[in-house]
Amino acid sequence: MTTTPTTSARAAEWWKAQRTRVLWGTAIAVVALVVTVVIARVLVAQPAVEEFIATYPGIVPPPEGTPVGIPWWLGWQHFLNAFFLVLLVKTGLELRGKRRPPGFWTRDNTRWPRTKRAPRRLGIWLWFHLWLDALWVLVGITYVVLLFATGQWLRIVPTDWAVVPNAISAALQYASLEWPTEDSWIVYNALQQLAYFAVVFIASPLALLTGLRLSSIWPVEGRWASAQTERMARALHYPVMLFFLAFTFVHVVLVLSTGALRKLNQMYAARDADDWIGFAIFALSVVAMVVAWFAATPPRLKRIAAKSGRVQG
Repeated sequence: MTTTPTTSARAAEWWKAQRTRVLWGTAIAVVALVVTVVIARVLVAQPAVEEFIATYPGIVPPPEGTPVGIPWWLGWQHFLNAFFLVLLVKTGLELRGKRRPPGFWTRDNTRWPRTKRAPRRLGIWLWFHLWLDALWVLVGITYVVLLFATGQWLRIVPTDWAVVPNAISAALQYASLEWPTEDSWIVYNALQQLAYFAVVFIASPLALLTGLRLSSIWPVEGRWASAQTERMARALHYPVMLFFLAFTFVHVVLVLSTGALRKLNQMYAARDADDWIGFAIFALSVVAMVVAWFAATPPRLKRIAAKSGRVQG
């Protein structure tokens, strides 16, 4: 009888196979970072670049009527988006490993007597991935609705082409380790604005559409079921995940290095203060994500999946 490897055993196997690649990638990233900082510091010392930064300091004044402050629901969105992203990465890596799933879920047609289509068998990781996608999409729809209902969209949707040179200026300042002066409670700097816009309105829809195309719930016939659309989706889906990871890493680093207590209060407690309340909420959210990562084991997932269908394996 064969046994299913534990999460820690699979992690050890993955690390052993990828160790050299990870170490080389880390070394290249560190060298690239150092070179970038050196080049940026040389550039910002040039008179022409100094004049450019003085003209475009990195912030575009917000349009009239832009709300000040970050509402409470945005704090919950921070946690929920991070929570689902962590689990989507976990299941995505499992699916990308192309190992035999530890179990298979099939819809129980006796519960859906009007369904004419034959039930499809899904690997347990794909089943969980699709459920996470559905919940993440629900969170995203809620976010977009509230974004436009409360006027918060004015904070992340560019309305002036001046955002481009100001974003370049902010990038130069970040790269030179001379942080641009900004107050996120009032307005994001131009680079933040473009990054948030890309995450919400470009990367997220791409992740959703390409993920659906690669899943087994996509129709097997029709105009959009061609091999070409599958190749395109496959070429985009993994890089989009890497973009989310890179954005999250940079986002966390900048939050922790540019006034962590105030930023965490703004993000998680909807407060513009320097106390530890936001940090405490953030710490609890990290604990919740770590617990969810290790709790999402095949035996537990199969027990949950069995409540909505038949599980084999």
